[in-house]
Formats: sequence, structure tokens, C-alpha cells
Amino acid sequence: MISLTEAAAGEIKKTIQEGDIPSNALLRITVKGGGCSGFEYNLRFDEETNEGDIVAENHGVRIVTDNKSLLYLDGTILDYFKDIDKRGFVFNNPNATKTCGCGTSFQV
Repeated sequence: MISLTEAAAGEIKKTIQEGDIPSNALLRITVKGGGCSGFEYNLRFDEETNEGDIVAENHGVRIVTDNKSLLYLDGTILDYFKDIDKRGFVFNNPNATKTCGCGTSFQV
């Protein structure tokens, strides 16, 4: 499955609290074709699950993904990086053989 660091979970909870997002929202993490390396990560909030979805909870955040995306994401750790000049989510994906410079696309 996919897991979150405490930093990523904290940022997701903060986004839910500060945004117009229901408190019961799930973080949907999927993969779609595209990007400069072949596949792109996609993060969004969802209130419902679909048949065949896999749901997990990590640091108080419910995560959902579909079976197809899990083939590419299994073992991935989503982290949140914050520095003086840059911040954002970072995917540490053990299945990726190549990633692009922006960190949002990968190849397997």
C-alpha cells in the first residue's frame, strides 16, 4: 500500500481544515499516463470510494487508490518537504526506475 510520513499527513489535515473540504474526505492517490517520464501522480480529495478501491489509514488520514494505480504505487511513501525556497509533496516510489526533475512524473 501507500503510506504517509507524519509531515505529509499534517499538511493534508491542514489543507482539509483550511479548505472547503469535508472532514471525512479521503485522499485519493492515483497514477495516469502522461508527464515527461510516462506516468504522473495524481492527488485529490474524494468523499466516496469505488468498487475495487483499496482504503488505508495512516497518521489519521484515510488514503484510497484503485487496483491499477496500486501496481505502480505499492510501497510508495508520500512525504512533505518544506524549505526556505521550496515546499511540496514528494513521492518516494520504490517502483520508479526514472523520475523527472519536477518530481511529479515517473517511469517503471
